Amino acid sequence: MKRMIAGLLLMIGLGAGTMFAEDGYRRERDIRRDEAKIAHDRWELRRDLYYGNYAGARHEQKELRREYRDLDRDYRHLNRDRSDRYWDRR
Repeated sequence: MKRMIAGLLLMIGLGAGTMFAEDGYRRERDIRRDEAKIAHDRWELRRDLYYGNYAGARHEQKELRREYRDLDRDYRHLNRDRSDRYWDRR
């Protein structure tokens, strides 16, 4: 009975370890997606300014500010995850 419980807890622990390992990959994928959105929004901003659509340009600038804020947050989380890896004493 004790072996069965210990084995069950071990399997749960191993499953949770792989789940947390995927978090770094997701953050990097989110960063790449945010960078792609920023590139597209910058293109739309340049297009709106070229054609004189200043209301559209103002909208794109708001979107760019939001995307830059999201990207900054993702970079901070990623850097914190990487720095925590070096301070882990287990």
